[in-house]
Amino acid sequence: MEESSGRKIGVAVDFSECSKKALNWAIDNVVRDGDHLILITVAHDMHYEEGEMQLWETVGSPLIPLSEFSEAAVMKKYAVKPDAETLDIANTAARTKSITVVMKIYWGDPREKICEAVEHIPLSSLVIGNRGLGGLKRMIMGSVSNHVVNNVACPVTVVKAHH
Repeated sequence: MEESSGRKIGVAVDFSECSKKALNWAIDNVVRDGDHLILITVAHDMHYEEGEMQLWETVGSPLIPLSEFSEAAVMKKYAVKPDAETLDIANTAARTKSITVVMKIYWGDPREKICEAVEHIPLSSLVIGNRGLGGLKRMIMGSVSNHVVNNVACPVTVVKAHH
């Protein structure tokens, strides 16, 4: 491994089946040794008065290392619950490839926040599912992926729920 490109590959995750498919697809098809795989999740509401949390509401959480976002106690602080399968996919990828896996949490409208993540992190590439978003049925994921595709500068891959 002479040179590490160190690209930042984002995957929008909401712990739905479709987002797990997108995460697996990114790991199998996009991620290379030396990359940073950044799981981007958008939580619905903030329930905190703390100053730290109010700051994060604007800029998102710090980048959370895999070892921390695998701990339920740590994630409780962010009011986000990654499911076992998503954690397993992330941990297996970290073990089998020379990559760094982190999570960043945003609060608010997924359409806006995913676009902000692309710009601020900044991402080399984004993978997003076309359906899902945390069981909020009224929130059509299609509108999120369409919005993101049309509004960000980096390449976006939309992974379909069903072929």
